[in-house]
Amino acid sequence: MAKILFVVSGTSYWTLKDGTRHPTGYWAEEFTAPYSALSAAGHEIVVATPGGVVPYVDAMSLRPAMAGGEQTAQEQEEVLRSAEELRRPIVLANARLDDYDAVYYPGGHGPMEDLWQDADSGRLLVAALASGKPLAIVCHAPAAILATRRNGETPFAGYRVTAFTNDEEDGVGLREKARWTVEDELVKAGIDFVRGEVWKPYTTVDRNLYTGQNPASAGPLAQELLKVLG
Repeated sequence: MAKILFVVSGTSYWTLKDGTRHPTGYWAEEFTAPYSALSAAGHEIVVATPGGVVPYVDAMSLRPAMAGGEQTAQEQEEVLRSAEELRRPIVLANARLDDYDAVYYPGGHGPMEDLWQDADSGRLLVAALASGKPLAIVCHAPAAILATRRNGETPFAGYRVTAFTNDEEDGVGLREKARWTVEDELVKAGIDFVRGEVWKPYTTVDRNLYTGQNPASAGPLAQELLKVLG
């Protein structure tokens, strides 16, 4: 079976434009839905974070109102408790693409604090894109693409990519507080930014790059990966 690298933000906060720290981390559903689907299919998962820190789940993502109900929130908490990979992540700088069959980046606002400027992540993304191996990125995690820029250019330019939209950022009341938004910066980088309805599952595939718009897109994105991984 396949071995899949989950690259997860290592921060517990996101710095807003006024300098305040907004509590965040990775978004529960964006880890649990792909983790459950890929694990159930027999695939091996390895978690990598900057510095090898144990990642933080965004507490907001486990509130029943955000998770889709009390039962769903409890199920997600159970998955997170049982996922030993989360408690023993490898150091992102030590991750070798050759060791994996696919790479997946879950979102949450965390990547807008660390992965967007993480050189190790940037190198991994460039290598993954060039390798032809499936590379899947969801919600706010496409912010990590910004770390692939060299002299203002990125190999992701011209690729069709979706991510958490400005309208959705408005919906959670954080667009006006943000230093920048994922949508705006991807467009500036020459990405062919596409979108579906707000809050609805939406994924797009361009060559070996698989992206999802929002938390609800994480499960469908995993199903796209399963089509190629088996």
